[in-house]
Amino acid sequence: MESSTILYITLALIAALGFSFFHYLFPKAKRTGKNYIFFALRAISIFLVLILIINPKISSTELEVKKPALVVLADNSQSLSYLGVGERLEAISDSLLKNAEIRENFEVSRLLFGEQLQLDDSLNFSSKETNIYSALSEAEEIFSNSETAVILLTDGNQSLGRDYRYFKNNSSSSVFPFIIGDTTRYQDLNLSRINVNKYAFLKNRFPVEIFLDYSGGENIDADLVIRSGETVIFRQNLNFSENNSSRIVRTELPANSLGVKTYEVEILPVTGEKNTLNNLQKFAIEVIDERTSVLLITDITHPDLGAFKKAIESNQQRNVDIQFLNDKNLEVSEYQLIIVYQVNRRFNSVMANILENDLNYLMVTGTKTDWNYLNNLDLGYTRKATSQSQEIFPVYDHTFSSFQFEDIGFDDFPPLLDKFGALEFDQEQFNIMLSQEIQGIETGEPLIGVSQSNPKSGFIFGENIWRWRSKAFLDNQSFQEFDEFIGKLVQNLASKTTRQRLTVEVKNFYYANENVLISAQYFDENYQFDPGANLSIEFVNNETKESFTSDLLLENNFFQFDGGDLEPGIYDFTISVEGKNLARSGTFEVIDFNTEQQFVSSNLSGMQSFADYNGTRLFYPGELNQLINTLLNSDKFKPVQKSRQKTVPLIDWYFLLFILIFVLAAEWFYRKYLGLI
Repeated sequence: MESSTILYITLALIAALGFSFFHYLFPKAKRTGKNYIFFALRAISIFLVLILIINPKISSTELEVKKPALVVLADNSQSLSYLGVGERLEAISDSLLKNAEIRENFEVSRLLFGEQLQLDDSLNFSSKETNIYSALSEAEEIFSNSETAVILLTDGNQSLGRDYRYFKNNSSSSVFPFIIGDTTRYQDLNLSRINVNKYAFLKNRFPVEIFLDYSGGENIDADLVIRSGETVIFRQNLNFSENNSSRIVRTELPANSLGVKTYEVEILPVTGEKNTLNNLQKFAIEVIDERTSVLLITDITHPDLGAFKKAIESNQQRNVDIQFLNDKNLEVSEYQLIIVYQVNRRFNSVMANILENDLNYLMVTGTKTDWNYLNNLDLGYTRKATSQSQEIFPVYDHTFSSFQFEDIGFDDFPPLLDKFGALEFDQEQFNIMLSQEIQGIETGEPLIGVSQSNPKSGFIFGENIWRWRSKAFLDNQSFQEFDEFIGKLVQNLASKTTRQRLTVEVKNFYYANENVLISAQYFDENYQFDPGANLSIEFVNNETKESFTSDLLLENNFFQFDGGDLEPGIYDFTISVEGKNLARSGTFEVIDFNTEQQFVSSNLSGMQSFADYNGTRLFYPGELNQLINTLLNSDKFKPVQKSRQKTVPLIDWYFLLFILIFVLAAEWFYRKYLGLI
């Protein structure tokens, strides 16, 4: 407290005593006890008032010991239990958490990880994937505000995410890798990956690409076989050595019957091989009996033509023919879908053929479109077009319900070009996928839409869609998202099936390490999507005959069921609508595959590379005490004592106000008691 404040307080005390003395004691010849009581009460009240006016500031110093953080990042994946080292990891983790010196010098916490970071305290080694890189990144982000030591307890086997060997910790954290498990290099054959398409065509052959790895120092021979049921349909003898440890086998298999076909690939184990679970994998493929043929008919050349062809043919079950109006062999009835690009009066015979024969079509307009002719066709939309063009930006429409598609970043896509003019369309006839934004204003007019009845028709009001495909590639380094968007549009328009009130979207097969996702839509009698309906799904495992029922949850304009990772097997399911005599049934297969069972030992080379990249040391199970000593002796991880000075104005001490009120009240009641009031 400053000396001037002390002087003011002293003067306040003198003033309070002096005023009270002259008021109650000085003029009195004979002083009684009540005079002294009044003197004391008045002196206290005046002094408190003056103190509050002076408002001195009271300072105090608080000492705080700031400990660095210690994070035990423990692997909770199934590979630890398969390798038989789960109990060892848990014991090491508990030893670190309970060590008295560690707890005295660190703020200790434990995080678990598998496919993602977990805050659960119990290690059960149940995660079916391991993402070490993601766990390190998330832990570093959580403790970014303090000096942190991270102890990475793992076998080093990663099945998901970026390669952790190239993770670089920041300056405020240090990672101490601690490898768990047997680091001995065993002789092992591993079927690491199978590349195969989802679809094959009946009576054709489909390619299969198989990647194999070998760990060991001896030269060996092994047979690779592919089975369909109990029948071996492919066999090849392979030789491996320490210098020839990887092989790629490519072959083609026949597709002789329709439906989902499951195959088994196995590299036959050699004598003494410790882990044979990674020698076998299954895959499935759907055999279909025909391709979707698409005709793109145009009177002009444009980059959009190639973009449509590339996007549609990215799915091998679809084929696109580009033909010009002057082609004498033009026959539109042979195709499931006709894309009419930039229509004009020369299309008259083509459009007559399409409309008279109820063929499915997609109308694409642009700056070369003859809107006067298009308006006369009475297709459900008209435009009072001028000779001027306008730029049209896409806006994702969340109410679209004809089929499910993702927002692939439409808001960032470049504009399409079409003729300027007001657009009118039949809202009952079309379901809108994308609407228009012109000069920053969302007009509500459609940009892309599909009809809600047969024959199927759709429209894209604008040219230069090739720019969308290019932008999608720049954003994702892949055309896949854009091609899937166009593919779903084509699939819907090429379909000849009538619209159903209950539709179901399900894959024919799932792998055991992926979630089983099933989507459904329910429409009322007017074919309007009904978000208030209650949909339920019933599963039956064909092998065990076990069944269970669950509700579907509303997700945007779809009802969705997430079954998690079901047990391998063939499942029959039925989706029904509560209170309605409406249901859909189907079948899918869950194929057995667990990446955590593919490892035969700990990944010593990966953990050592990680340690070298981060300039630290790799610790082994017998070196727990060395790790503890390293942590305790490191100058980077020492508790720091910090002092904090706290200054509080006296006026904030609310109890002084209560004392003042109490003193004044006591004086008033005492006067009342004596009859002076």
